[in-house]
This record gives sequence, structure tokens and C-alpha cells, in this order.
Amino acid sequence: MNVHSLTPEERSAIESGPWFSKLSAALRQGILDCSSVRRLKDGSALTYRGEPAEEWCGVAHGAVRISSVSLSGKQVALTYVEPGIWFGDIALFDGLPRTHDAHAHGDTTLLCVRKPDFHALLAQHTELYEALLRLNCRRLRLMFDMVEDLNTRPLAARLAKQVLFLARSYGVTEGSETRIGLQLAQEDLAQLLGASRQRVNQELKSFERDGAVRVEPTRLVVLDSAKLLAAAGK
Repeated sequence: MNVHSLTPEERSAIESGPWFSKLSAALRQGILDCSSVRRLKDGSALTYRGEPAEEWCGVAHGAVRISSVSLSGKQVALTYVEPGIWFGDIALFDGLPRTHDAHAHGDTTLLCVRKPDFHALLAQHTELYEALLRLNCRRLRLMFDMVEDLNTRPLAARLAKQVLFLARSYGVTEGSETRIGLQLAQEDLAQLLGASRQRVNQELKSFERDGAVRVEPTRLVVLDSAKLLAAAGK
């Protein structure tokens, strides 16, 4: 399928993405021209750790769960790639195998650029080198922020910050409330924060008593972002 099979909402998610939208019109069109559309059902595997890199992808709908396997054989979520974000370019640059597993989280739509087309884009649009450097600098900053938070901030602050991030990435405003569209169980949140589900549950109940959030079975609803900002130490 080509990009014309994207829904208007999916096309908008790609074109308004914080990285893609800053590219020149020629480069944006070049990427779209060589992209194919892939639709994945919830839980479908995209890549596995150790596999050779064959494509570069942008999320148009849903999410991609990037995970690793613990020593006990348990899948541990490390991050979720949201609509408008591109990923998979690092292994195409260094030629090394994929470092993590990637699965669709919810029904997911991707734009995929094959490895030969990716390198052709680099050859045709030198702008792409600098753009990808900026993209990876952003990733590096986010990674350092996460490491710093893990070592210096209490769990309540890290959880509040994560909920605010999810609300920005997946939030649907309904009156004064913001419903996080990404389905995450408390175990999923705990994995993102490097904490136990029990401790995350305790902190969420505290936020709920304070009127900052409402906890639903697989959803979170932000009721007062100012209270979450205060808890995050912003």
C-alpha cells in the first residue's frame, strides 16, 4: 500500500510530527514517495533483537512498544513510539543488528522506508543527515533525562512526569479532562519507571485522592495537570 491509503488523520499525524514537519518540502515528499503503508494488529511483531535492520519507520497511528527480555524471560517495555515519531534509523547507519524487540501496541499504522530507499534518500538529500543528527540528539537528551530522573527523583515525581508526557502524546481532551488514549496497564507504567506495580499503584491512588487523575482499568484520565506539574517538580 502507498501513502494514499493513509486516512486523513494518519496523514496529518505524519505531516505534523515535530521532526518531519521541519524538513524541506522536497525531502518530505521524497520520504513519502518511497514509503509503503503497513498496518499491524495489536501485539504483532515488527522486529526482534538481533535481526538485521531492513527499514526505517514512522508511526501514523497507534504505538510501537520497544522492549527487551529480562533474565527471567519476561518482556519489559522500555518506551512507546507515538504517532509522528520516526525510528529504526540507528541500525541502518551503523549496520549492526537491532538492539530491541518492537511490537504494535494497539492497532498500529506505520510508514516504512526500505533500507535501499533510505540510503538513496541520504544520497539525494544531504539535508537528511543533519535532520537525523538532530533527531538522535533529541533522543540522547531524553535518555539522559530519564537516567537523571531515575537516580535523582522520587517515584511520585517520575510518575507525574510520565503521565504528563503520555497526556501530551496521546491525550484526547473532553471538556476539562484529558483522557490518555494509549492503553497502559499499571504493570506497563511500572516497567517504564523501573518500579514495582504495587508502588506505582500506591502513587496513582495518591494522585487520585488529590484530584489530579482518575484511574480506569487500562486508561488514565488527567483531571488537573497543574497538580501533576507540581508533583513532577516543574
